[in-house]
Amino acid sequence: MSSPSRPPHSAHPAHSAASPHAADSSSPPPSPSPHTSVPTGTPRRRALAAAAGPQPGADVGLLVLRLAVGLTMAAHGSQKLFGWFDGNGLDATAAFFASDGYKAAKTMAWVAALTETLCGLGLAIGLLTPLAGAGILGIMLNAMAVKWGGGFFSPEGVEYDIVLLAGAVSVALAGPGRLAADELLPVLRDHRFARGVAAVVLGAVSAAFVLVVLRD
Repeated sequence: MSSPSRPPHSAHPAHSAASPHAADSSSPPPSPSPHTSVPTGTPRRRALAAAAGPQPGADVGLLVLRLAVGLTMAAHGSQKLFGWFDGNGLDATAAFFASDGYKAAKTMAWVAALTETLCGLGLAIGLLTPLAGAGILGIMLNAMAVKWGGGFFSPEGVEYDIVLLAGAVSVALAGPGRLAADELLPVLRDHRFARGVAAVVLGAVSAAFVLVVLRD
């Protein structure tokens, strides 16, 4: 006795060329329309944000931070270097370093004055930014060591120094943004986080050397 034949519609969908499901499985998923909104946080949104580069707000924010920290440091340096802004000048600065136990006080006065002035201006205009941040970091660590016994709050404490130090380190790590002189230099235009880290380490090591070797 012959077995009953299957009805035509009972064939498995995977083996049926006429099945609409087979056609769907072989065709690629439709690409989203350019006008289709992509949920925030998806890999595509993160990739698009990375390709677009920094937002203008980030560049302006970094510029404001650089100007605030850099010009403040440059003003302090000019007090030591030229006696501007009711500053004491090099001789009084050297006397301060000598009273606080620094060796070669006159040389230290020159180093501090030039570092504050040049690194402050460099940070403000965004030129050689990681090195400028490293110089300010070294100066601020020495200032904090001198004022450490005065507590946290100004004028005897270290709160002011911590703010300037944090600002310089932040710019060194994040980069100066696109509104900076480094944008005109091919080597420095592409800021690397590793360069910022190296600059921070350099500033910390330099400060430690001064405090351990050049201060009694």
